[in-house]
Amino acid sequence: MTHTRRSFLIQAGAAAGIITILPFAARADGHMSDVFADGAIKVHPIAHASFVMETPKGVFYVDPVGDPAQYADMPAADYILVTHEHGDHFNVDTLAALKTDATQMITNPGVFAKLTDALKSNTQVLANGEAAMWGEIGVEAIPAHNTTEERMNFHPVGRDNGYVVTVAGFRTYISGDTEPTPEMLALKDIDLAFLCMNLPFTQTAEQAAEAVKAFKPSYVYPYHYHGRDGDVQDPELFASLVGDASDVKMGHWYGDDHG
Repeated sequence: MTHTRRSFLIQAGAAAGIITILPFAARADGHMSDVFADGAIKVHPIAHASFVMETPKGVFYVDPVGDPAQYADMPAADYILVTHEHGDHFNVDTLAALKTDATQMITNPGVFAKLTDALKSNTQVLANGEAAMWGEIGVEAIPAHNTTEERMNFHPVGRDNGYVVTVAGFRTYISGDTEPTPEMLALKDIDLAFLCMNLPFTQTAEQAAEAVKAFKPSYVYPYHYHGRDGDVQDPELFASLVGDASDVKMGHWYGDDHG
């Protein structure tokens, strides 16, 4: 796949004043975030499956849960995406604290049914395969479900969403909770991806890496990799299996270490 949006960033060394030329993505100096597309896209990992993405056309909160204080230093949400109803992705109280009258929220039908009347205001429901546009922002609902027989009860076919968010041509795929689905494997021209991996609920590091090799995003974050009873899918193993198919970015999803 050819990517025409590759470019370069200039990052200044805080102590020495050194200027370093870096390809397309760089660790934001002094912050646990990464910047992409000449600094136009900034990603702030929050925890597990929750992150904030700043773009030139608005700020996206993805599956925000937990203490709203975690988001106190973030710009307010212009858009909130909720993939599905499980508690590590969806919390009514957190949404009520973070969503303003101006925030556009996007959910799957199952989450919408669980919202308060106040939260349903200015919320767009997207089922698998549906899409919506807000100016230069497009959101597509990608099917997210298990494919391994003994895991099917966790995320059944047709209920949950992944998303592709397109902002001024920059395409971000958010897996939600899933194993590799045909729709994921068929994705094209993805600049940035977030791939879940935890057992027994979603996919293994090996499955996630094979998916990346199939749709070849320019950059990919392993996220959502702590599971039941201390099970951890190893993001470093994932990175080694991905090889040169994609540039793997490590977010601080669980504190200072990657595991």
